[in-house]
Amino acid sequence: MSQSVESMAAEAEAFRDRYHAVREMIGRVIVGHDEIVEGVLTAILCGGHCLIEGAPGLGKTMLVRTLAQVLELDFKRIQFTPDLMPADILGTNMIVEDDQGKRHFEFQRGPVFTQILLADEINRATPKTQSAMLETMQEGTVTAAGTVYQLQQPFFVLATQNPIEQEGTYPLPEAQLDRFLFKLIVGYSSREDLKTIVERTTTGSAASISTVMDGPELVKWQSWVRGVVLAPHVQDYLVRLNLATHPDGPFSVDTTNQYVRWGASPRGAQTLALTAKVRALLDGRFNVSFEDIRRVFLPAMRHRVLLNFEAQAEGVTTDTVLLEILQKVPEKGD
Repeated sequence: MSQSVESMAAEAEAFRDRYHAVREMIGRVIVGHDEIVEGVLTAILCGGHCLIEGAPGLGKTMLVRTLAQVLELDFKRIQFTPDLMPADILGTNMIVEDDQGKRHFEFQRGPVFTQILLADEINRATPKTQSAMLETMQEGTVTAAGTVYQLQQPFFVLATQNPIEQEGTYPLPEAQLDRFLFKLIVGYSSREDLKTIVERTTTGSAASISTVMDGPELVKWQSWVRGVVLAPHVQDYLVRLNLATHPDGPFSVDTTNQYVRWGASPRGAQTLALTAKVRALLDGRFNVSFEDIRRVFLPAMRHRVLLNFEAQAEGVTTDTVLLEILQKVPEKGD
């Protein structure tokens, strides 16, 4: 038994070392935004997709590009626009002619056939085009003319979007939002970070980065993370947090009942469990704590809770409701 414990401890240490190696390499290009970088890496280590929201020019696209280089994964970018069609993403059947002059249909693969897909400004495309990503994000497949095509694993969608209030944007369908593991909010850089950014980008010297991890190793860690212990009482806590987002439910708080129109799905609870396991490992533990759950609660849930018109009229944000839930739901249940 001691050998098994020692082996797990060694693997956990190796996991942390590899994580910090990736983190350090990304830090050579991306200045600051520690929570955003950690959130994206946590999502990837769980095998999930990530939605990154922020104003233009804050480094969202640069982060995704850098990540693809550091992880040695195939990378493609789609610039979402109002005239983008589903076939522009997934691909389409084309008539081609062979050497004998015979014509036949052949599927021409779209840019979604990659490993890291940057869906840039995803909320500028129409809901019809956004919905084309549903099967791809959930199943890792593309269905065209009755044929199912498998995407190469690992596969991640890292989508950026401008705030919904800006002109020329479309709210993402609820079903698509739920398929993102995390929603991360990118804020403005601090004074010191902005000074470093100016120095790095206006002197003509580019940062040198190299590959740290490849696809097969990443898949190995994704599988290994799931073995982290989630004790029954901690699992019950995350379940009650999930249920507390449901208005008029058995665990709802006053803020939920007043401002929430629709609560989180079971995917929310699954996300809390998986991402908290990564946080536990990075903290040197092989078991999930209550604090691990609280640390991932906002990015895991903020896009799964829909507010009502009263909340919008009073300027109440989703994060405000979620923080109230964290404060009111006790660690120990009945």
